[in-house]
Amino acid sequence: MLHSDHWSWRKAPGQLSTPENLDLDKAKQFLAQNHVRYVLAQFVDIYGVAKSKSVPIDHLEDVLTDGVGFAGGGVFGMRLAPHEAEYMLIGDLSTLKLLPWAPGYARVMGTGTVNNAAHGLDTRNILKQQIARLSERGWTLNTGIEPEFSLLQRTADGSVAPFDDTDCLQKPAYDYRGLSRVRTFLERVTESLQVLGIDVYQIDHEDANGQYEINFKYADALTSADNIILFKMAAAEIAHELGAICSFMPKPKSSMTGNGMHIHCSIADAKGKNLFHDASDASGMGLSPLAYHFTAGILAHARALTALLAPSVNSYKRLVVGRTASGTTWAPVFVTYGDNNRTAMVRIPYGRVELRVGDSGMNPYLAQAAVIAAGLDGIDRKLDPGPPQNINFYALTPKEVAARKVDVLPQSLGESIAALEADELFKSQLGEDFVDEFVSLKREEWIDYHRHVSDWETKRYLSFF
Repeated sequence: MLHSDHWSWRKAPGQLSTPENLDLDKAKQFLAQNHVRYVLAQFVDIYGVAKSKSVPIDHLEDVLTDGVGFAGGGVFGMRLAPHEAEYMLIGDLSTLKLLPWAPGYARVMGTGTVNNAAHGLDTRNILKQQIARLSERGWTLNTGIEPEFSLLQRTADGSVAPFDDTDCLQKPAYDYRGLSRVRTFLERVTESLQVLGIDVYQIDHEDANGQYEINFKYADALTSADNIILFKMAAAEIAHELGAICSFMPKPKSSMTGNGMHIHCSIADAKGKNLFHDASDASGMGLSPLAYHFTAGILAHARALTALLAPSVNSYKRLVVGRTASGTTWAPVFVTYGDNNRTAMVRIPYGRVELRVGDSGMNPYLAQAAVIAAGLDGIDRKLDPGPPQNINFYALTPKEVAARKVDVLPQSLGESIAALEADELFKSQLGEDFVDEFVSLKREEWIDYHRHVSDWETKRYLSFF
């Protein structure tokens, strides 16, 4: 059981937040005031995993000018051979953040370059390219990303179980005790985000034992992705300090509900007006024609999009048709949309669009870039999503679903990879080299999975034949 204690870094609200409009001198002053000794020059690999070099504070200027070099061949998805130019990260001061859970450290992200040009296989660069397409129209994609995660411990037999061993209710969603008994972890993560200026507005115990969700306010797509990486870093390190494992694995156990990462989307104009909202919408969902076209683009590319939002073998233990071993399923496997319909892949919480396919293993830069590409395709082609489907699809037979002309999302990584490879939109918008690299890595993962002999197979077949 966790117990609260005092944090040595805790100060008055806002003192740790990065000041706006930083220049080098102001940044040095801010870091000195907070006793920062090292800055992590940081980017993510193709899987969305944070990669860093630790730079003594005296060399901050080098991070911003010359950049920090990484051997690209040592990182998944960069497609850089050992004899080629280094991957150089040129730091951006606007991304400078203290790391409250690691006193004396800050982090800075930036532009990943090769031979002085933005590297086309860097997923943060890919997202920025898609954001630029929106900017040309005077638009900003605002997203609220909802990460679910499992707080676990390793047991004596090597398996995993909820970190709080009293968290064993059959239906633990929103349970007070399950929430309260890990409050030290939840408070530390929440307060770390708050002092960085990330507005946490609610915390809850989710549907599985040991499963939680911390929600923070929406932001522009790039900031949302940066915040998710900060959140994952904080959660992982604070859990480790407390002797726990914070896992973002999509489906940690067959008996546990999976960890989703839903993306709430809306497009704003230059004045901040939500262009997805229209109170006169005859359906009562508060959507504008623009939002309907955007939704139709998501649905049109749903099968390929799934590979990028549910990117692992394990993802498809969550995205299953019918009931799972964990009982309740919140898996949105039906390619349609509806009002407050959590059985559809797209849910409409009045005046915005919620995409429910993604899981907590996704790369938030890549996922949002793909969503923009699909949504803009729907807008440019003025696609029609058809009528909303406000029905419990879990209660229908496959034949009844098919009669409604509703498709089902891929049921394996192999299926989704094939769909991505066949989708020309993502090749043109995310880059043919990138899609080829992603498909190659994921195909290797799929083959490796099929070569593995699992405990299930041994128990079933060892003495059967």
